[in-house]
Amino acid sequence: MTWNNCFSPKRFGMDKPQGDIRTEYERDWDRIIFSSAFRRLQNKTQVFPLPEEVFVHNRLTHSLEVASVGRSLGKIVGEVLHKLDEVNSDEAARKFYRNSLKSVIATACLAHDLGNPAFGHSGEEAISKYFRKRDTEKDKDLKFKKLFTVAEWKDLVTFEGNANALRIITMHQKGRLKGGFRLTYSTIGSILKYPCESLASTKGILHRKKYGYFKIDEAVFLDIAKELNMIEDTVEGKTVYKRHPFVYLVEAADDICYNIIDFEDAHRLGILGYKTVRNYFEEIISTNKKDDFELVQKQADSLEDDPNESLAYLRAKAINTLTNRCADVFLNNKESILSGLYNKSLIEDIPEVSDTLKIIKDISTKQIYNARKVVELEIAGFRIMSALVKDFVNAALTPKDDREKEHKKILELLPKQFAFDEASTPYIKVMHILDFVSGMTDLFALKLYRKLRGIEL
Repeated sequence: MTWNNCFSPKRFGMDKPQGDIRTEYERDWDRIIFSSAFRRLQNKTQVFPLPEEVFVHNRLTHSLEVASVGRSLGKIVGEVLHKLDEVNSDEAARKFYRNSLKSVIATACLAHDLGNPAFGHSGEEAISKYFRKRDTEKDKDLKFKKLFTVAEWKDLVTFEGNANALRIITMHQKGRLKGGFRLTYSTIGSILKYPCESLASTKGILHRKKYGYFKIDEAVFLDIAKELNMIEDTVEGKTVYKRHPFVYLVEAADDICYNIIDFEDAHRLGILGYKTVRNYFEEIISTNKKDDFELVQKQADSLEDDPNESLAYLRAKAINTLTNRCADVFLNNKESILSGLYNKSLIEDIPEVSDTLKIIKDISTKQIYNARKVVELEIAGFRIMSALVKDFVNAALTPKDDREKEHKKILELLPKQFAFDEASTPYIKVMHILDFVSGMTDLFALKLYRKLRGIEL
């Protein structure tokens, strides 16, 4: 892999590019923005329950903000990479890094959460609950488990939003165009945070901490890896690749936003005090030598009559600081990143702010992610999502001739694009069900759950 061959303007699922006043990468952005999967993010929880009186971030606003940071990271890095001797001698590469890297990173940031189900982080675990509960030594469960290969079973008991994002943007649904969203390979490769199959996932190794594709999508993943000249990792009997360099920038944009913005939201909801949030934001800003820190403090003081506005100002400054520092880390380690030897996230490799970010993470875990409203939402979401999976999977895997009227009615609720062929394997049938359930918004899942249980008519 080189800086000159790690990108591609080719579109997944298309043979020839179409002429347009927009670049191929600008068109990627537009395709995400106008997609129904992106639109549904407005009703998917980020951390806090969807707003009643106080506005907090949902998946859509989070994705837009991550994309904004990602664009800045792509622009900063692209300005340096396009001047490298090897890049500058290649006209296509020089133009890409100077003009288009920022669009690729921004679009990948828009798409990075498309695979996340409803109800925050508990949604992923809830989807797998049905299968984990059947991972027993009981005869009926052993018989059920034999319907799937080892790799397929691993996908089901550890449902992964990152793998689901790849599936959403590339799968060919019934009645839809081949190639899914038909994005460029460059944009798709930038969201492959964990480029390995589920059987290869293992804690402690950054690019294998989770997994990046379901077994059903392995051919898609390998096609992308080949087109982008990704580096194959050596893991016996498993499909594993090193991360694509652009992934680090997308990950950094996400890390910056949730570290800072979850804190701001916690203040708006009264979970954290103004002084606490301001103190940690200022600790980050103080490491930025380009900012006049005393002037920043005076500006924040002048806005103290409206604490939300004061913290919004400091939040912007903190994000700016982290964005520039993450770009520096990427550029300082660009060769090890390109060769697949860099094994940290960019934000972890900023020594000046590492202690502050660790404290922010600890406070977030104890006071934000375990706040009563968050826990209540997770419990409710866990029960709703796992129940829906159980209802639909039971109906789908019951042989057609043995289905009761209830099973048939449940399957009639599947939209056309998620319908499966009765001759398909159990794994393929289940994946069609999970495509449907994982795409639900919080509100849709709640209403369907109530209707199926007779709570609401």
